[in-house]
Amino acid sequence: MNFLLDTHILLWWLADNSLLTKKERFIISDKKNTIYVSSVSIWEINIKKRIGKLHIPDNLIETIQEYQFKELPISWKHTEYISFLPNHHSDPFDRMLIAQTRIDNLTLITADQKLLKYNVDILSRI
Repeated sequence: MNFLLDTHILLWWLADNSLLTKKERFIISDKKNTIYVSSVSIWEINIKKRIGKLHIPDNLIETIQEYQFKELPISWKHTEYISFLPNHHSDPFDRMLIAQTRIDNLTLITADQKLLKYNVDILSRI
């Protein structure tokens, strides 16, 4: 299966954070699955790093590549699809992740319950 990591899930994975569920850990580590990381997550992380909200190593991309996660670039289709999304959530980074999940037929791994309002596949934490 193909999964997209929400930014906080990526950060939790990289930090081996106990907030990840056993199910999430299993899916992310299962080599049968393809795990994507969006360019928008890297953008969001670097903005937060720049303003002092996050402390991450300078080798973020290399670390992500070591886990064999796949890059998901932002396309014109992704940006266009945002205009069709209902305004359930105002965070532009999350809205892009929703668009990418929908356009690329992925399942989003997230702990953000607000994103459940969108008509996309989301890995349930229940």
